Amino acid sequence: MPGIDECLLEAMRLPGARGAALVDWTSGLALGTVGESPGGDPETMAAEAAELARLAAEHRSFAPEEDDDANADAGAGGFTGGRPGQDPPVEDLIISNRDSYHVLRFVTTSFDSSVFLHLWLARAEGNLALARIRLGEMAGRLVLG
Repeated sequence: MPGIDECLLEAMRLPGARGAALVDWTSGLALGTVGESPGGDPETMAAEAAELARLAAEHRSFAPEEDDDANADAGAGGFTGGRPGQDPPVEDLIISNRDSYHVLRFVTTSFDSSVFLHLWLARAEGNLALARIRLGEMAGRLVLG
C-alpha cells in the first residue's frame, strides 16, 4: 500500500500529468506535492483547490440521494469531516479550461476523510477518463496516518 510520495509519483506517470498534490480540504494545506503547480505556488494551489472541494463536500446539493437523511442531521452545512472510515459525499470534481484539466479525487481515510488528490493534466496529452479511473484506484490504496 503506497504512502503519499509513492501515490503522487504514480499520478505523475499518467499521460499529460503536469502536477499532483494531496490536500487537506478542511485546512487548505498540501500534505505533499510533485511536479508543477498552476500559478507556480503549490500552497496557493492547495488552498484554492480546497475551497472548491469544501464547497462540494459540505453542501447537500452534491450528496448522493441516500445520504439526504444523514446530511440533514449534520445541518445546513452537510458533511464537515465525518466519522472514521466514512466515505466523502463526493467522489471527484473535474474542472476543465482551455489548456488543462484539474481532477480532485476525494480519499476515504481511517480518520475523517478530509483529504483529496489533485491532478493537473495538460488537455492535449491527458486522458481524462484514464486519469479518473487511476486516481480512484490510487485513492483506494493510499495509506495515511
